[in-house]
Amino acid sequence: MYILKTVVKWGWCPVLIAAVAVVSVMYDWAVQSVALVLGAILIIGLMAAALGAREREVERFSFRLKQLAGYFNRRFAGNSSLSIFVIIDGLFSVDKPKLWEWARACDMSQRIFNTWCDSFVVRMEGDIRARKFGINLRAYLNELWLLNNHYYEFVEQFYEVAAKVDIPQETTDQYNRFVTEYNAFAQDFRDNVSELRKIIKAGIEPPSVKLARELPAVKPVQTSQEEETKPSQAKRDKGYYL
Repeated sequence: MYILKTVVKWGWCPVLIAAVAVVSVMYDWAVQSVALVLGAILIIGLMAAALGAREREVERFSFRLKQLAGYFNRRFAGNSSLSIFVIIDGLFSVDKPKLWEWARACDMSQRIFNTWCDSFVVRMEGDIRARKFGINLRAYLNELWLLNNHYYEFVEQFYEVAAKVDIPQETTDQYNRFVTEYNAFAQDFRDNVSELRKIIKAGIEPPSVKLARELPAVKPVQTSQEEETKPSQAKRDKGYYL
C-alpha cells in the first residue's frame, strides 16, 4: 500500500507522459500538439517536485526545531542542575546581602520563565499532532529565539557578577559546565537558522544567538596598585661599586 501511494505521488508525471505518447501514436496526433502537451506535463511535474522537496525540508527543520526546544527546556530550565537560575542560587552562600536581593529577584523570574518554556513546548507538540506546525514554523522559530535571548540576559548578568565577586569554586565549575553545553546548543541553533534562511524568509541572523562566556577556573591574585608600583627590597638595597 505504501509503495502504491509513493508511485501515485511521485510517479504520476512520467506515467502520464508515457500514456500521452502512446495515445498520440495510436491516434496519429500532430507532433507539435503532442510536444506542447508533454512539455506542459513536464513543467507541472517539475514544479510539483520542487514544492514537495521544499515541504520535506520544512518538515525536517520542524522536527529539528522541536528537538532544540525540548532540549533547551529539559537542560536549561526547570530544576535542572545546568539551569542558570539554579547556578544563581549558589550566590546565597556568598556573604553579600546585595547579591541575595538580586538572586531573589531572579528566583521570581525563574517561575515565569519556566512557565513560558513549558507552555511553548506544549503548544509545539499540539501543533505537530494537528499537523499545523509547518504553518506556524516561523512564529515558533521567533519565539524560541526570543526565549533564548531573555535567558541569555541572566547568563550575562551572572558572568558580570561572578567576574567581580569571589564566588565558591563549585559554583564556578558548575557555571563552566553550563557554558560548555549551552554553547553547543547555541551553535546548533545558529546552524539551524542558517539552513532555514535558505527555505523561508526568517528575520533572524545566526550571530544573534550569542555564546556564553566562560569564567577562569582560578581567579588570578589581584595585587593593589601600591604593591605593583613599590620596588622590591632587593632592588632598593642594590648599590653600585666603583
